[in-house]
Amino acid sequence: MKAKVPVNEGRFAYEGLDRVIHERARLSVLTSLVTNPKGLTFGDLKQLCSLTDGNLSRHLRVLERGKMVEIVKGIDRNRPQTVARITPSGRKRYLDYLETLEQVVRDAAKGGEEEPAALMRGLRPTRA
Repeated sequence: MKAKVPVNEGRFAYEGLDRVIHERARLSVLTSLVTNPKGLTFGDLKQLCSLTDGNLSRHLRVLERGKMVEIVKGIDRNRPQTVARITPSGRKRYLDYLETLEQVVRDAAKGGEEEPAALMRGLRPTRA
C-alpha cells in the first residue's frame, strides 16, 4: 500500500527549472536563438547578450554538450564564421522551462491568497 503524500509536499520544488538553462547568460543565448531559428553569428550573439568572447564560448559549449544548440563553423568572404542554432530538442526544453517559470510567477502572484492559518498550523514562534 502506497503512503499518502501531503498535497503541499514539494509544491515549490519546480523540477522543470533546467540547470543547463537556468543561468542568465545561457537564458539570454537561448532566447536570442529561439527568436532567430536560422541561427546567429557568434558576433551577433555576443552583442545581443552583452558577453565577452570567452564567456560566450564557454556558455555555447555547455549548451552544445546539452544538445540544445548546434555550432556550425564555416567561411564567409574568406573569414571564419561561427553560427549557433537552437536544436529542435533545445527548443522543446526551452519552452518547457518557460512553462515552469510561468508557474513560478503564478505561484508568487498568489502569494498570500492561501489560508495563512493552515500554512502556519503547528509552527511556534522562535526566541531571538
